Amino acid sequence: MSASEPHRRLGRKRALPPCPNPLFLRWLTELRDQAQEKGLKIQYTYQKAINSLNKYPLPLQNAKEAKILQNFGDGICKILDDKLQRHLRENGPDAPIHSLPEGAPPAGRADNNSNSLAPTRKTNAARDPGKDKGGGGRRKKREYVPQKRSGGHAVLLTLYRQSQIPGSKGFMFKMELQDEAQLLCDKSFSVPDLGSKYTAWSSVSTLIQKSLLVKTHNPARYSLSEEGLALAERLDAAEQGSEARGEGSQVQEEEEEGGPGVVDLTASDEEEEEEDRTHPAKTGDSQTETKVDATGSDPQTSRKPNAGLLLPGTYEIVLCVDFIETTGGGGSSHQRKQELVKELQRNGVNFDIRKLNVGDFLWTAREKVAPVPGQLRAAVGRELVLDYVIERKRMDDLCGSIIDGRFREQKFRLKRCGLRRPVYLVEECGAAASHLSLPEATLQQAIVNTQVVDGFFVKRVQDVRESAAYLTIMTRYLTKLYQNRTLVCRSRELEGDGASDEERGSLPSCSLMSFTEFNHGAVKNKSQTVREVFARQLMQISGLSGDKAAAILERYSTPYSLLSAYEQCSSEAEKEKLLSSIRYGKLNRNLGPALSRTVWQLYCSQGVLT
Repeated sequence: MSASEPHRRLGRKRALPPCPNPLFLRWLTELRDQAQEKGLKIQYTYQKAINSLNKYPLPLQNAKEAKILQNFGDGICKILDDKLQRHLRENGPDAPIHSLPEGAPPAGRADNNSNSLAPTRKTNAARDPGKDKGGGGRRKKREYVPQKRSGGHAVLLTLYRQSQIPGSKGFMFKMELQDEAQLLCDKSFSVPDLGSKYTAWSSVSTLIQKSLLVKTHNPARYSLSEEGLALAERLDAAEQGSEARGEGSQVQEEEEEGGPGVVDLTASDEEEEEEDRTHPAKTGDSQTETKVDATGSDPQTSRKPNAGLLLPGTYEIVLCVDFIETTGGGGSSHQRKQELVKELQRNGVNFDIRKLNVGDFLWTAREKVAPVPGQLRAAVGRELVLDYVIERKRMDDLCGSIIDGRFREQKFRLKRCGLRRPVYLVEECGAAASHLSLPEATLQQAIVNTQVVDGFFVKRVQDVRESAAYLTIMTRYLTKLYQNRTLVCRSRELEGDGASDEERGSLPSCSLMSFTEFNHGAVKNKSQTVREVFARQLMQISGLSGDKAAAILERYSTPYSLLSAYEQCSSEAEKEKLLSSIRYGKLNRNLGPALSRTVWQLYCSQGVLT
């Protein structure tokens, strides 16, 4: 190609026009590359600014004019203005600012993968090789490789092995990633060591800074970058090699060969150690505490795609009791709660008291983990939630919850908790029933609606002893039901993930959520989406149940979409009947004109609801 021919990029039909602001483009590229070398997240901000500048066809007289472009904030504009003033001082006030100085390399167009400083660094290294080979110069920068059985090492291996499973979704959510990676890590992903506030999960920030891990979406999805995939593949190959020949000889042979793809699994990276000493808050992955077994790898590390399974015989069924059901209250209420605990103990039920964010009782499959000799804390086994959750209601409590509106909200939250078999345990209150604020017929109708309309299984008992007997029988039934089943951990964020028992037929396996993910997702006052707030608004309307609200949300997921539909109606009568034909519930009934008119009045009129 002659010098007079325009420069063309491969794959493009026409040459791109040159950027009219090459100085600003050059300075932004340098800033991005410097941030990339240091692993700073601001590199992505600089890259976005570069993309915006490349698209702008007009010359800029100063950086303040760039504020009209996307991703140009006060900080970037101030940096560019300072560089511009320095440029004018060094080259004179009349120096051109829309062309590069003579002898300077062309700025070109900086793409996402470009690195304008790479040729300069390579040239400098070739000009002075002594700096990389001993002497008084700086040592060659080593590749970052997380220590064996550290948090970063476990996360990379887990994501790589999950990606090798046929039909893999290509990413993992936080809870399932922690559960899988815990098997490959000596440090806990949830509980910090004594005297420290960091867990093994803290190393994820280091992987993201090193561009080995990519975090996207909300809820967060974690996947490997191209560099992370290559490193994880080498780590996995080294793990398999160490299992076959012994870890020490494998690493030594690879170092003696000196070939490509050498991975040091035992020595920590010098640069990372120095970074931990100077900036301990960045990673929190205490690499100096990682233990290496010189005789070989832990048998648990050999579990690859089936690491998320709980095989029959490796877990036990445990009843979880909300701590509110055992403490609090005064007088007879406290005595009843203590009587429940004593009855469960007397019946030999294996139960655990903890805080449940939804429901009063549920069951988990808890992995059996043998204690490790010489280790202070017992290893934390995985815990999956069975598809049964119980909300316990005394008649007086049911009466109060109906009056203050908690009853509908509780049913709505139980339906959304992710467990497929919700149960209402209704307990009579004896002589106290005559002093209730609502008629008995109203309470009985509410119980029938809970079973027939809302689809809950309702179990009625006389007193606390019968409640404890029911929980005991259910615990033994579930222990028998799941004794030969292989349990698979599913994620709540994946809608429709995991089939029900009926859909699976006679297959002795089922998919369940982890307890941590279930309880976190059931937090009552957590940040809510517009859809969730909209559902709560609708359920405040008298006669609009959870099923009816869900049916409206399927067609109009936000207030904006509903208001837009009202605006498209040609008459007031059409607006009133907009929602009347929406079908809801198992019986597939119409919402009806009365509720449709009430919703329209609520969102489109300023008068009193009729």
